[in-house]
Amino acid sequence: MLFLRVSFCTSFAVLFCGERAEAFNPSLFFNQGFRSSFRRRQSPSAVSSLLSVVEEEGQGEASESLLESPRPSLESRKERLRRASRDVLLSGAALLSVPSLTSLSPSPAWASELEGVVSPVEERGTSSLLLSEGPSADIYSVPGGVDKAWYQLDLDTEETLFDLDFDSAEPSHGFLVGTRGIIYETNNGGRSWKQRSLTVLEEEEEEGFRFQQVSFRNGECWIIGQPPILLHSTNGGKTWERVRLSPKLPGAPYGIVALGPNAAEMTTNTGAIYTTDNGGKNWKAQVRETIDATLNRVSSSGVQGASYYSGSVVSQYRDGGGNYVAIGSRGNFWLTWAPGQAYWFPHNRGSSRRIQAMGFIKDDTANGIWMTLNGGVLQLCKKFDVKNLSVDIPNFEKANIRTGGYGIIDVAWKDDNEVWAVGGSGSLWSSRDGGKNFKFNASADNIRGNLYRCKFYENKRGFVLGSDGVLLRYAGKNV
Repeated sequence: MLFLRVSFCTSFAVLFCGERAEAFNPSLFFNQGFRSSFRRRQSPSAVSSLLSVVEEEGQGEASESLLESPRPSLESRKERLRRASRDVLLSGAALLSVPSLTSLSPSPAWASELEGVVSPVEERGTSSLLLSEGPSADIYSVPGGVDKAWYQLDLDTEETLFDLDFDSAEPSHGFLVGTRGIIYETNNGGRSWKQRSLTVLEEEEEEGFRFQQVSFRNGECWIIGQPPILLHSTNGGKTWERVRLSPKLPGAPYGIVALGPNAAEMTTNTGAIYTTDNGGKNWKAQVRETIDATLNRVSSSGVQGASYYSGSVVSQYRDGGGNYVAIGSRGNFWLTWAPGQAYWFPHNRGSSRRIQAMGFIKDDTANGIWMTLNGGVLQLCKKFDVKNLSVDIPNFEKANIRTGGYGIIDVAWKDDNEVWAVGGSGSLWSSRDGGKNFKFNASADNIRGNLYRCKFYENKRGFVLGSDGVLLRYAGKNV
């Protein structure tokens, strides 16, 4: 037997993509006893999907006479094979165990294409194709042939994705969460993802939750969602514990941030902020009262929409120093909070348009804040002190961006100069001058869903999350 080591997915493309797919005969493979040699347990979902397609093809001829309806057309079967193999190319690679190609008689027509691509190594009678995958792979690499700023990863889901995060101690390891209890895990920096199930939850129970935020630090991970649920892992997600939340918690859980060993900060949609240093067994309040209580108590402050306020806040953003900015649920005012302050401080929006989203420039209040308004307006304030409670309406400057009326839902800085804005109907805009001027980017032009979140790591890796299972990964081409 031979042990065939392949450094990239190019050989897989030779086997399964393009015109080579036409020459590939799945029935030959499986009729030669190839079917039993596949090992799915070490393969990513994309490879497993490909193997399923190939296996169906191999079994198809034997079972065709038993089917009441004819098999799909040859062209549609070829298209399934091409799409499945494309997903493998985009997801990275995997370890597949196969018999020696020379043991097949006749050998596949494409076997000769492996010459010069793989290097034979003796391995105790085992034969496999090893495609680069796992923590040792380059977490910044992108598939060959990608010529856009962003490319889409196929997760085989239509659920909305809300958040993702990577371990600060191991950047290749991360989690991605969304609606209906969706959790994906990566061990190669986000080049490929595999769906996970939590043993701490029943399958039917898991699908009833909307996981909306994940935080990962030094091997310790937290996930928060609704209906109220908080999950905690101290071993990188190998096992999870469900942290009990009091039914008297003011408001619904909104955000979670890992702070250190067994330490985290949790927020609710009423502006409550709590911290724990013992894994969630006890929590300490950081704010004396909820936002609605504060607003109704200071209704004479002149903040529009604050009087007799009984709603919640949306779009809470936190910078690395623990400072917060939040938006009233109706978008008619916004609030700030800094560590040590007893209450949230309300601000007028300074425009007739309602606020859609807010955040900190480069995730640090020292760099200022950004705000988007209905109708696709983006404005920046690069001089803002969250602790200066005398400032009601900071001096915002409008960015030059033409959205055609599409709303801007999130803005993220890759570095000092490169900035990205995302929004409705797969809209992407980029700036190369720190956010002063933006232009439309067509990377997601064929995506119909909304894009909700944009995040960068190490000024290199970037991801955009959206509805309908949309996950884009930064390639940096033709920005």
